[in-house]
Amino acid sequence: MTEVTIHTYTPNLRPSSDQFEQISTFLFKALESYGDPLEDIQKAMTYALNLQDQPGQGGLVLTALGEGDTMLGAVVINETGMSGYIPEYILVYIAVAPDTRGMGLGKRLMETALHTVQGGIALHVEPDNPARRLYEKLGFTNKYLEMRFQP
Repeated sequence: MTEVTIHTYTPNLRPSSDQFEQISTFLFKALESYGDPLEDIQKAMTYALNLQDQPGQGGLVLTALGEGDTMLGAVVINETGMSGYIPEYILVYIAVAPDTRGMGLGKRLMETALHTVQGGIALHVEPDNPARRLYEKLGFTNKYLEMRFQP
């Protein structure tokens, strides 16, 4: 794999509008069957970067760029505003470009995220998602079975 540069964006260091579009579009395409609509990805990024300047919102967005600033990976983490009974952060999205999978880029992004946040991180992963093995290797455990009610 070519040289990779990791960039960290926060409410205090926001991406340009062009970068925001590039990151959200990359996630939409790279997440494939594990993804959400583009609008939802953009909502999570808006929350992480506190683009609407709302109290209690925040988090971070990481990007991995290769030669020519080619997007190779991205992560979105939202602050939960809680601590102890709920982890301080939730990993909302992580994806790497299909042609870079299995080369350690996802691990590098996750390790950067784990060292950047100040607290615990929760995430949701589907049982058949290959990324589940990465999360387990990094120390994530399955504490609960998630149940949801959608009216």
